[in-house]
Amino acid sequence: MPHWLPSAPCTPGYCLAGTFATVGRPRQAVRCAAGIAVVAVGLALAPLVRCCRPALRSRLTRAWARTVPAAFGVRVRIRVSRAAGGVPAGGVLVVANHISWLDIPLVAAVRPARMLAKSEVASWPFLGPLVSRGGTLFIERDRLRALPGTVARIASVLRAGIPVVVFPEGSTWCGRRQGRFRPAVFQAALDAGVPVQPVLIRYRLGAGPATAAAFVGEDTLVASLLRVTAARGLVAEVSVLPPIPPGAHHDRRSLARAAQRAVTGPESGPQDRHGPPPEPRRRPAGRIVSGAN
Repeated sequence: MPHWLPSAPCTPGYCLAGTFATVGRPRQAVRCAAGIAVVAVGLALAPLVRCCRPALRSRLTRAWARTVPAAFGVRVRIRVSRAAGGVPAGGVLVVANHISWLDIPLVAAVRPARMLAKSEVASWPFLGPLVSRGGTLFIERDRLRALPGTVARIASVLRAGIPVVVFPEGSTWCGRRQGRFRPAVFQAALDAGVPVQPVLIRYRLGAGPATAAAFVGEDTLVASLLRVTAARGLVAEVSVLPPIPPGAHHDRRSLARAAQRAVTGPESGPQDRHGPPPEPRRRPAGRIVSGAN
């Protein structure tokens, strides 16, 4: 792995260790079957939904996106900041912290949009075909020279009035703390002259944060799926924070810092700052990646 690629210190052995209440095997099997069925239905109906009027297409997509985590046994809570008033219409760069593969439908439940993901996601079972048919913009994260072209494509989509979702940490974190927002993708918002919409994603079990949904390091999609469907009382909280208007920041680095402050600041609520112990520099990358320097 090139040394300049974004990575997180989170590992399954450390960050996902611990006990949590689980459901019985029969219920877990039902959740797995239900979740896979809902994803399959989304794949089958995607061509028909794309033919619907934009307003109807958005409602159907949001409803389906909320159903996906629910089918896997995850309760969804969406909170819109009073100052936010909802995600701006038209082209907007939606940026969120990144913990799990569940982040994709969770953000879509707030605002259906084209998503930026690493090219390897296209080959994933179930999720790969789904995101590909949904107009996902793929980034070859091991080709630094391809980054300017990717940023230009994102800006073009934003100028056309289409929202784009990115996870600017560039790697998944366990949720007990977050990574730095990489500034490159924020250049697309500056070039297109569109607002940036910060979104905070958290997973909880009971009153405290949970890492059961995290998809980090060398974790596999199957192992993560089984862990999520086994967890009892897992809740996904999505907080829509006040948007950053165009022109508020004049360079991508200050815009990235402002978006990160919005996600980690008082609006996002208390954060658990505990992190994993020091590890060697060459750390495993997260699974769903959409950022770079």
